[in-house]
This record gives sequence, C-alpha cells and structure tokens, in this order.
Amino acid sequence: MSSPASRPVPPAAANPLNLRGAVDLSSLKRPATPSGAAPSGPAADAAQGPQTAGPGGGPELKVNVTEGNFQQLVELSAQVPVVFALWAPYSPESSSMVETLDRVVASYGGRLVLGAADIEAFPQLAQAFQVQAVPTAVAVLKGQPVPLFQGGADEQQVRSLFDELLKVAAANGVTGSLDAGTAAEQEPAPLPPLHQAAFDAIEAGDYAAAAEAYRQALKEMPSDHEAKAGLAQVELMDRLQPLSAQDSEALRARAANEPDNLDAQLAVADLDVAGGHVEDALNRLVAFIGRNFGPERETARVRLLELFDVVGAGDERVAKARQALARVLF
Repeated sequence: MSSPASRPVPPAAANPLNLRGAVDLSSLKRPATPSGAAPSGPAADAAQGPQTAGPGGGPELKVNVTEGNFQQLVELSAQVPVVFALWAPYSPESSSMVETLDRVVASYGGRLVLGAADIEAFPQLAQAFQVQAVPTAVAVLKGQPVPLFQGGADEQQVRSLFDELLKVAAANGVTGSLDAGTAAEQEPAPLPPLHQAAFDAIEAGDYAAAAEAYRQALKEMPSDHEAKAGLAQVELMDRLQPLSAQDSEALRARAANEPDNLDAQLAVADLDVAGGHVEDALNRLVAFIGRNFGPERETARVRLLELFDVVGAGDERVAKARQALARVLF
C-alpha cells in the first residue's frame, strides 16, 4: 500500500476539503445522451448509478462509473464519501483491489459508496485524478478529491483507512448514509457542541472562531484527537486563505532558490499538503530541520507536527516522516 489517505484541508470557506488546483472534476461534464454499455471487468456487476436498488431493495453501494453518472456521484459526495476505484483490464491487481473495496464498503452500512471506473473506458477520469498507475483509490468529499492509495491493499489496511476517511468526512459535515434502515438510524449523529461551533465558523469563513472553539474543546478534553486535528486543519486553512495562484508560484520559486528560508519552506509545505502532495511537504520540512539549528529548526519542527495532525496519525506517510525526523534530530 504505497500511498494511504491524506487529510488535506485548504482554504475555501464553504468547503474545507477544496484542494486548490489539485484536480478539476468540473471538466468531466455529463454528456447530453447516456453512455453505452457498461465495460466488462471487476465492475461488470455494478449498477449504472447510485439510485439503483441493490439486493433486498436497498440502495446500491457499488456503482460502475461512466461519463453519464460521474457528476451524479460527485454530487452524492456531499452526502456520503464516494470511493473511486480506478482500474484497468491489463492490471492484474485491479480485480483484487475492487473486490476488497467492495467488501469493505458494504460493511459500513451505507456510509460509503464505491465507484469502480475502468480508465480505459473513461480515460478523462484518470487524467482528472492525476493517476500515475492502476489500480488507484481516490475518495471524493463534497466534490473534492482525497488521495487514498495506489496498488494493492489488504482488508485491514483499507478498513483503517476508511475509518480515518469517515472522521475527515464528519469534520467537514459529510455525515449522511444510504442505508435502508429506520429514519432514526439514518439521522446523522450530532457533533459535540464545540465541534459544531467550529464547523459553523468554518462554513462562515471565520477560521479564528473555529480555532478558538477547537482550543476550548482541547482545554476541556486534552485527549480529543478530532479537536486537535480540526485545530491544525483550520490553522492551515487560515494560512492558505489569502494566497492567490500568483502568490503560490512566487513562494515556490523562492523556496527553490532559498532552501534555508524558513517562511518560504513552511508556506510551500502548506501548499503541498493542501494539493495532496503530502510526502513532498513532510520531506521538505524534515530536510529543513536536518540542515538548520536554533529557533528556526524548532519552528519547523512544530509546524511539521501540526501537519502530521492534518494528514492523520495513522497515515503511512506520517509514520515514515516521524522516523526521518527522529534520524535528523538524534
């Protein structure tokens, strides 16, 4: 499992998971007429859209992605996370990955939906998600992509990954379910009051108020890991909010020309996390810490720990970065 889930949180006020410039899903327009027959392969038995009834009359949680239903799935991601399994007939690992994802998604009782996409039949999707190899799994929340992993993964790894994904989804207000159970079962669980206050502040674009709510939650319960992650996320959003595309390019150029410029390295690390380039961001700060000493080194170390919280403590890339940090520190 080469690239587990990241938890990038960028600057859009109404959408905490808007990965600025990462991918443009809006370019994949629904065609005027329905697409042709579904492709064969691992997803051959999947439904043609998220509204198709599954066995027993319940909602279908596995969907064969086509140009005709892609935008519908993106819209559905405002209600539940949609996991896209990008596969190809020539990939021997594809069938196993899709089967594993299908089993695990089904076990979450409608809190996740799986979209299986043959990239040979739908090459635009691979381009939009910037897929480098197949099979690859990418989640979409509120219309925005969250990279998951590339290559094979066992069921335990996938389940751990999805648990983290659902935490991110809840922090961003995506708490629905397609389960055909009772209305009480489908009713989203309310957030704790301070978490709800933070979410409302994020929706209003008031990151300072959101941060204060999370700080108060941590004061009341220091072991509140979701509040800690939420605080790191809104602080990242606040730092990225004023940056234009031109500012971002200028910062990247400055960081390349001045590898020991603390402000430039911190800013580009933020941009990389928000853009889904998690390893680049973490490695950048580890390298800076290894080259520098004194207050600047400590500032970079503290920021790195904050980005660990943004990405997620259980992320494999965070574990590798922690090991690299220990090596340069000790």
